[in-house]
Amino acid sequence: MKSMTVTTESHLFTLTVPDERFQVALTAEQKQPGVALIHIALKAETAQEPPHVTLQFVHPAADIHASWHPAHDRNKSFKADWMRTLRANAASSAPVYALFNALSRNRLTFAFSDALNTVHYAGGIREETAEFHCRLELFKEELAPLTVYNGTLLVDTRDVPYYEALQGVQAWWNALPHYAAAYVPEAALSPMYSTWYNMHQNVTSALIEEECRLAKSLGMEAVIIDDGWQTADNRRGYAYTGDWEPEPGKFPDMRSHVETIHELGMKVMLWYSVPHIGKHSQAWKRFADKLLRFNEGHGAGILDPRYPEVRDYIIGKYEQAVKEWNLDGFKLDFIDTFYSPELQTSSTTPGRDLASIPEAVDRLMTDSILRLRAIKPDILVEFRQPYIGPAMRKYGNMFRASDCPNDSIQNRVRILDIRLICGQTAAHSDMMMWHESDPLESAALQLINSLFGVPQISVLLAKLPQEQLRMLRYWLAFWRDNRDILLAGELAPANPELLYPLVRASLGSRVLIAVYYDTVVPLHASSEAEEWTLVNGRLQSGLVIEVAEPLGMVEIAYKTCCGDPVSQSVIELKAGLHKLPIPAAGTAHLRRMP
Repeated sequence: MKSMTVTTESHLFTLTVPDERFQVALTAEQKQPGVALIHIALKAETAQEPPHVTLQFVHPAADIHASWHPAHDRNKSFKADWMRTLRANAASSAPVYALFNALSRNRLTFAFSDALNTVHYAGGIREETAEFHCRLELFKEELAPLTVYNGTLLVDTRDVPYYEALQGVQAWWNALPHYAAAYVPEAALSPMYSTWYNMHQNVTSALIEEECRLAKSLGMEAVIIDDGWQTADNRRGYAYTGDWEPEPGKFPDMRSHVETIHELGMKVMLWYSVPHIGKHSQAWKRFADKLLRFNEGHGAGILDPRYPEVRDYIIGKYEQAVKEWNLDGFKLDFIDTFYSPELQTSSTTPGRDLASIPEAVDRLMTDSILRLRAIKPDILVEFRQPYIGPAMRKYGNMFRASDCPNDSIQNRVRILDIRLICGQTAAHSDMMMWHESDPLESAALQLINSLFGVPQISVLLAKLPQEQLRMLRYWLAFWRDNRDILLAGELAPANPELLYPLVRASLGSRVLIAVYYDTVVPLHASSEAEEWTLVNGRLQSGLVIEVAEPLGMVEIAYKTCCGDPVSQSVIELKAGLHKLPIPAAGTAHLRRMP
């Protein structure tokens, strides 16, 4: 067992390596005040499987009240140091962890540069000492033999908002040449219609075309045709998956169907399950001996991307779809199922050209995107949580919140979790759905909770009552009118541990604040701010604001959840508390008078 240490202005770091096969170096670099880089370097004379490496440091539990990582979901609580570690790789989460206080101020954020290979990490509280024992473990899972490995741990202890520290991590990742983010076309930043929750596998070209006519009139610019286009089976399994040919009874002419939707002015994306090959597919016999594992419940196997013929087959199917049907993009699903080492029963068939599954998936996705962009440079590619880390930004230009049907709160949390580290990649809501009997204000909360992501809608529009259609039209128009500030403004989501009860975005002279729970909303005067839009994401009317400095005479206009004007007045906003009569699920627009 070999160990070595290095110190920074705030921590002592200890690296342990179990054997002497690799030369190991551990160095520290002060990037800026409060931000350090810890460099790990391994080198061997001949290619060898790397050893299990552990890097550890301790941080006092002082003024720390919650934690964040990309897969935390609603639970932002601490874990004890004896609990299981977190796990990240290209297809699952990202290697970053943040500790912050109740004022949303950063106390410790750390992130690792290798977001492709599996990294196990933790920041658990030790009961005996009230300290966070932070740990990074490399090579716990099989990796191809190598001669050189370099990785860097970024450690940020600056007293800044936690989201600023995370944005710093995102910028650091983005600056690494092997994580250069994919181009984001304009269409990726526009509202979309999805067939999943409203149609499931019962999709047909006629039904989709009918819905798309309504969707386009409401402001949706693309349709995502989900699972079911390729099979007559509607039992949600994958036994018939893998041939990727349209089911004739549902889509008699896919090219004509795509062109019909194009004539409406909408883009068309198709769902593909990247790793699945069904036991009833025509391709099963060809690939049955090139699987990572088989799931009888799904009726399908997981293809082994380490075989070049597997990669060529998958990519060829995508190329064929773009060339023959003039598709605009893909929803590429289940990439995370490639990575399940505890379940692997890989075949021993000769012919692999790569030893590492992460490396093979990287090759598959890299080659897919390069070949698709050669056909259509603005190709759209959607991934969903949990594979939303920096490695996946190389291939996908749309990251979607993981499935949370009808759960507007979960949608908000997942969208903002993505936004905190996705940079310029388009962050999409999960498909929004609600019942046609839902009260207007309640249904509007689906849209309001998803404001800070690109909206995806998945309700049968033809069945919606007219008032719900009017509400949907208003909020999609509101989102388009404010898209620049919602997506490109300076984002400040407060208190992740309370599920982001207040989210602020600012751009130039405009500020937009969405409020989701009973709270006092601080309204700060600044040299630039001239307009404030307040969104009441609650079923109660009224909102209390606190004005730190007098704003003078302000014009205020109130609207309902359907955009109907309620009242307009000019009042003097002095320093102090003011209750504004904003309708439930409604808005107030404040503008300083000259």
